[in-house]
Amino acid sequence: MTVVDIIRDKEGRYLGFECYGHADDNAQEGEDIICSAISMLVINTVNSLETLAGAQITYAWAEEGGDLSCRFEAPPDEKAALLVDSMLLGLRSVRETYGGDYLVINLKEE
Repeated sequence: MTVVDIIRDKEGRYLGFECYGHADDNAQEGEDIICSAISMLVINTVNSLETLAGAQITYAWAEEGGDLSCRFEAPPDEKAALLVDSMLLGLRSVRETYGGDYLVINLKEE
């Protein structure tokens, strides 16, 4: 199962997000469409935050296993927040399509 934690402060502003685990441990490499969709959404969001929104972020990606964490170094502006909103929308769509057995989305407050 893949878990995505969306982390916000008490005012609801995004602080970052983390993605870890594997959607289907029984799928062979290249056959796991759910994990591929999740990875594409998360990695594209990191790339878009840097390139399109110019957000100040720090991220770490483990090639083996695919775990990823991303943190804002400064409060995100509207553009950056919209990109995270878009990622969350896509992740919820994946969960609705394929079921909660493969993807858990946690909204956390720090």
